Amino acid sequence: MKKMLCIAFLSLFFVCCKDEPKTSYIIDGKAEGVYNGIRVYLSKVNERGAPIPQDTSIVMNETFSFEGSVEYPQLYYISINGTPGRFPLILENGNSNIKIDSKVLANTTYVGSKSHEVLKIYQDKMDAFDADYNKAKENYKQSEFLSDSVNIIRDRETLVNLTDNINNYQYEYVEENNTSYGIMPVLTTLINSRDVDFNRVVNLYEDIDDKLKNSEEGVKMKTTLDRMKLVLEAEKATAIGEIAPDFSAPNPDGKIISLKDVVAKGKITIIDFWAAWCGPCRRENPNVVKVYNKYHDKGLEIIGVGLDGRRGQRNPKEAWVKAIEDDKLTWNQVSNLRYFDEIARTYNVNSIPRMFVLDSEGKIIAKNLRGVELENKIAELLN
Repeated sequence: MKKMLCIAFLSLFFVCCKDEPKTSYIIDGKAEGVYNGIRVYLSKVNERGAPIPQDTSIVMNETFSFEGSVEYPQLYYISINGTPGRFPLILENGNSNIKIDSKVLANTTYVGSKSHEVLKIYQDKMDAFDADYNKAKENYKQSEFLSDSVNIIRDRETLVNLTDNINNYQYEYVEENNTSYGIMPVLTTLINSRDVDFNRVVNLYEDIDDKLKNSEEGVKMKTTLDRMKLVLEAEKATAIGEIAPDFSAPNPDGKIISLKDVVAKGKITIIDFWAAWCGPCRRENPNVVKVYNKYHDKGLEIIGVGLDGRRGQRNPKEAWVKAIEDDKLTWNQVSNLRYFDEIARTYNVNSIPRMFVLDSEGKIIAKNLRGVELENKIAELLN
């Protein structure tokens, strides 16, 4: 009886130990053909994409190792002196093995991380897609070169279908693996892609597991998505045909001037975002002065929004007022002297000069015009 209880206890002990989550990692590495003393780096990248070494190991007898712990599975990179590039891996607590290919680092193999396996499946599929796309692109170029109209149509359709398949696969893979840390690099890439489907990527983020949302990467994603939402709302609010959002700010004398007050005075109003420190703005100012002097009596009004107050600018107000006087800007000027402030954000202005042309009702009818284009547009509206 005692023997049976002892066996039962030991069985229970081993089961409990087996299920206990790992709290540290060990990476056993092989680097065939690599000389003793060569350093291997385990790195993370910063917000600018630059690798920041977290640990180093020295190759001895073609082997190396890393030991440590991570709070949750995260994207790291392996690099080795003398070999260009870096190999991405999802590092998580537990035992794993890596075999470095010192000639082509991309051919390195890494096993032992479930999260990494999820990422690897995705990468392998994307590599296959890339190969198919490059082949289809070459076929299309060849058909164009031969003026083969039948194959041009076929090859173009192939490229379009492949592009759709690639885009859909990325979203669908995240949807299917939304509890794995392995999809976090994929989701990050989708969020930061130029042609991102914002609504679809928001839905992806909302459906991932809470543990992923609460990770460092998940919190950064939320911040990025919130910022993107504000930008999209600003773009929608300042699209041609929309009523320009009202704003108010002090002029050089401290008097509060509002956009609606300026619009009420004229037939056409220009909102001109500029700054004393902005070279292109200062070079454009003579053109704006010319247009204002020529068309003010016909109903043109301008409200300048100064974006002075950037870091390191000495006495922003003095610089702003001096620029107004030097450039002979005789129309309404306002500024909160807080650089790209809430007015700029409302209008999604992230570079200057930027202009918006409004009709007598405050509706946006044109934007981002300069020089001759601006003058021609105002002439069209007021002549």
